[in-house]
Amino acid sequence: MCLAASTGAAFGQSSGFDFYVLSLSWSPTYCASPQGQRSSQQCDGEGDYAFVVHGLWPQREQGYPEFCPSREPQRVPQALGETMFDIMPSMGLIGHQWRKHGSCSGLSQSDYLSQTRAAFERVVIPTALAEGENRLTLSAADIETAFVAANPGMSAGGIAASCEGRLLEEVRICLTKDLQFRDCAEVDRRGCRLDRIELPPVN
Repeated sequence: MCLAASTGAAFGQSSGFDFYVLSLSWSPTYCASPQGQRSSQQCDGEGDYAFVVHGLWPQREQGYPEFCPSREPQRVPQALGETMFDIMPSMGLIGHQWRKHGSCSGLSQSDYLSQTRAAFERVVIPTALAEGENRLTLSAADIETAFVAANPGMSAGGIAASCEGRLLEEVRICLTKDLQFRDCAEVDRRGCRLDRIELPPVN
C-alpha cells in the first residue's frame, strides 16, 4: 500500500489512526507470482484459496502509520498464528502484518488477530467471486459493484480493487474502528480503473 507513512504509539495507548482498511488478496494471482511460488503453505495446491486476508491496516484520512513501537513481541507465536491459517495461510504473512500494521492498532497481538478475523467475517464475498472455480474477466467497477451489492451499508466510495498488470491483486475495504463500512477517498482514488481484469481460477 503506497501511501505516506509515519509512526504511531505503543500498545495500550492511542495509536493515532482514523479507520481500518481490510485488504483481501486474490490468492491465485499471488500464487502465480515469483514470490507466491516460494510460498508452499499458501500455494502448494492443497488449500485451494480464493480470497485471503492480506492484512487489516490502521489508516489515516491521509497516509497511515507503520512499524509502531509496541510492548508486544515482534514475533507472533506459532500457536497463535495457526489459529488464522484458514483465512491468512502463512506465518510469514501474519508476522509481517503484525509488525508493520498490527503494532499500530493499539491492540495486543491476540486482539489484533481477533479484530482481523472479525473484519473478514464482516464482509460477504459475492457468490460469483467466492469459489474461483472458473477464470473470470470483469472490470474493476464490476468487482466493486458486486461487493457493494452483497454488503448492505458498503458504498462505491469505500472499496477499491487493485490490479497486478491485468490480474486482480486485492480488494481493499474501509471499515470504522468498530467495523462498520465507511467511505475513504484516498484509498478509493488508488484503485485500479481497468475495464478488463482477469481473476485466475483457484485450480
